[in-house]
Amino acid sequence: MSVIHIDPIPAPRGAMALETVSLTKRFGSFTALDAVSMAVKPGTVHALLGENGAGKSTLVKCVAGFHTPDGGTVLCDGREHEIATPVVARALGIGMVYQHFTLAPGMTVAENLLLAGGNLPARIDWRAQRAKLGEFLERMPFKLDLDARPSELAAGEKQKLELLKQLYLKPRLLILDEPTSVLTPQEADEVLGLVREFTRTGQCTVLLITHKFREVMAYADDVTVLRRGALTHCGAVATTTPEALARAMIGAQIDPARGDGAAPFEAPGTAQASDARADGAAHAGATPPRSAPALAVRDLVVRGDRGSFAVNRLSLQLHAGEILGVAGVSGNGQRELMEAIVGQRPRHAGEVHALGRPYSATRAQNRALSIRSLPEEPLRNGCVPDMSVAENMALRDFDVAPMSRWGILHSGAWRVRARRWIADLQIKTRGEGAPAASLSGGSLQRVILARELAGHINVLIAMNPVFGLDFAAVRDIHERILQVRAAGSAVLLISEDLDELLELTDRIVVMSEGRIVHETATHDAQRHVLGAFMGGGRVEAGTEAVA
Repeated sequence: MSVIHIDPIPAPRGAMALETVSLTKRFGSFTALDAVSMAVKPGTVHALLGENGAGKSTLVKCVAGFHTPDGGTVLCDGREHEIATPVVARALGIGMVYQHFTLAPGMTVAENLLLAGGNLPARIDWRAQRAKLGEFLERMPFKLDLDARPSELAAGEKQKLELLKQLYLKPRLLILDEPTSVLTPQEADEVLGLVREFTRTGQCTVLLITHKFREVMAYADDVTVLRRGALTHCGAVATTTPEALARAMIGAQIDPARGDGAAPFEAPGTAQASDARADGAAHAGATPPRSAPALAVRDLVVRGDRGSFAVNRLSLQLHAGEILGVAGVSGNGQRELMEAIVGQRPRHAGEVHALGRPYSATRAQNRALSIRSLPEEPLRNGCVPDMSVAENMALRDFDVAPMSRWGILHSGAWRVRARRWIADLQIKTRGEGAPAASLSGGSLQRVILARELAGHINVLIAMNPVFGLDFAAVRDIHERILQVRAAGSAVLLISEDLDELLELTDRIVVMSEGRIVHETATHDAQRHVLGAFMGGGRVEAGTEAVA
């Protein structure tokens, strides 16, 4: 009897077609994904938009095997698959680059690349593997030192390594979760240009989660929008606009660049006129009148957490009626600068003056000079997590009338005011007595806004004030920052989001390696020039390190 040999069916190669049909996922009584049907064509870049909590992460985690859906199906190339684990997803050719780094810090670039593939032999032929890795890197538009460790890499280089880890495995579907959040504009264009080229050659399909309309319009072929777990828009990018996508995201008529559809906001304890807001919007990008600086930093030196100089002889001036933006890639001293100015970190050398007076950021000075701040991480350095919402709102004025009388704290007044601010700012909380730690990021930021924007303000210092917040919260906070400037106050805005700075500021300075290396009026700013300075490509002379 002759034996018939049947060759195994080869695994599919090239770009994958992905489809979800009525995909549903629940967490207890909460429906995070509600019967979402989405088709991603092979060899395309498909953008996925939505506010925080819209269901984006839940959808891609169902596709990548991290969540098991409660209903619906996932189809790869038209065939239904039960993707129970990330291992199954990898076997199908699905790879994912996460927003937060997943690198092994003690391993080299080469070791991280090999580790991503799994199934490593007990003994590795490093000569052969390094040759293979070298050939792979030759085909990539950016290079990394195979012997470098993640601890030695800049944030942009780490993001590139995360991408290289997936591309080395030749995925058929590549999911990118906010891949450009820590990159300079040039690096962002480089990375997105690379993945688009991979799709054009038919090597893979890309599903891109982003919050930047510019990236969607420039690099995506199709776009899907989710809101509250449901599908609100799906179609070709060429047939839509940022305004239409913004409406689909939040269900309101708005301008995504300015948030013009937002309800007018009156800072607690003030009476901002609508014409002042209009004047402030028209003022964006204009050169404000010069006078004595509202805030002056001279030759500031600040040590980082490891003892080295994170801020090195930095000087800047901020004037009333302007928003000064500080741009830079994460880790170049921005956090230490913010903390040193607002009194949360010691100053090694240099001076800070506010309204012409020496400023050491004491509570008494902040009250006398009307200086406020919006921290990057409210739970870490902007509130007391175990204290109530009302108590956190009262941290600036709990010991002055009417919050206190004759040395006796009047907690009833705190609660009454807190209820009013909660209603005015639409803060989602169980009540003014709920602990701050129980609030979402957006709601907690609004608690800080209520406190910091109350009454008259001379100087507002903010760092990444919308980081991690959803689209509606971003729009709301940007509107309020503009209103502070419209009232004639000075705003120092430290942000890693260049789009945010180009949208809101009058001037931009670029910070690199603890120094100011470039300054420009915003209306004259060029994205590629800012990116070059952010990446450390050019540094002004005369900025030698402190001994």
